[in-house]
Amino acid sequence: MIAKATEEELQEIRTKSADALFEGTMKQFHPSAERVNELVDSAFEKGCYYLVSRQENKLSGWVLIGPSTDFFSKEEIGFIYELYVVPEYRGQGLAKPLMQKAIDELSIKGYHEIRLSVHAGNFAQHVYRELGFVDKQISMSFQVVKRP
Repeated sequence: MIAKATEEELQEIRTKSADALFEGTMKQFHPSAERVNELVDSAFEKGCYYLVSRQENKLSGWVLIGPSTDFFSKEEIGFIYELYVVPEYRGQGLAKPLMQKAIDELSIKGYHEIRLSVHAGNFAQHVYRELGFVDKQISMSFQVVKRP
């Protein structure tokens, strides 16, 4: 069953979020607990919330959803900020139902477009594509090498 997170589940998510962000960013960003709390609190202030999946009465995964604004048009869109399946529950098909519930919730709220960002090489890309997400823009990075 997938439902909005309870306060107890939110606390559990916060304890696991640093690892979730580390994995989701392809091990490029490992935030402190303080930074995780800043990110989560900022999302909540915008109206975001978590949907969670429970298996065997244990938290098995979550998705963070809410509003965002298109940079160019300033139009409000739905956004999926985070998807995470707890390692012991991976390979059981939990990501798609979490994503579908997120899509359904954002659609009910009236968003005509739902976006997400994913790091290059993240294995979740295939799930997103299977659900109908397409590449809209590509963010590129250049690492400046400091010279002595």
